[in-house]
Amino acid sequence: MLEPLTIVRHPLVQHKLTLMRQKETPTAVFRQLLREISLLLAYEVTRELPMTTRDIETPMAPMQAPILAGKKLALVSILRAGNGLLDGVLELIPSARVGFIGLYRDEKTLKPVQYYFKVPPELEDRMVIVVDPMLATGNSSAAAIDLLKKAGAVNLRFLCLLAAPEGVRRMQEAHPDVPIVTAAVDERLNEKGYIVPGLGDAGDRMYGTK
Repeated sequence: MLEPLTIVRHPLVQHKLTLMRQKETPTAVFRQLLREISLLLAYEVTRELPMTTRDIETPMAPMQAPILAGKKLALVSILRAGNGLLDGVLELIPSARVGFIGLYRDEKTLKPVQYYFKVPPELEDRMVIVVDPMLATGNSSAAAIDLLKKAGAVNLRFLCLLAAPEGVRRMQEAHPDVPIVTAAVDERLNEKGYIVPGLGDAGDRMYGTK
């Protein structure tokens, strides 16, 4: 069983995260690092995928070999920054089904506002991994999980690059059944709801916007 909160302390994860934090890291390098780190985080978040066996023949002999079982898992990106993590995870699991949830944060209330929702069918039969680089206030993430549960999802994971203690608490209060996998839990949120020390706005740094 995954822990309620898993911090992936692998040296490569931590090294790449440090490079991403640096304000002078250019957009193209930031995107590449996010893709690379997402592969390593995906290894951790998928360690409980159900398995079965299949009869195969190697060049040497027949055998019963392990293979993934059940419905293909679903990856759900919280737009827009979630797509950076999504791209890397899809490299590892190209057969996954993909969904998108459009939520933006009202800068005055810090509450999520929904503008898009499109997810694969039969979520109740799939492991669903929600991806978003930043777990800050936790409001958007909790809202996304709410929507997915209403759509039938019961086996959920949340994958992020960075988390704030406030976001972790919010998620665990709202959805204690959803494990969180992240590379780091930082100190706090600032008055604008950004993670400190963090790495800034992940979407802006990925796409070169302000």
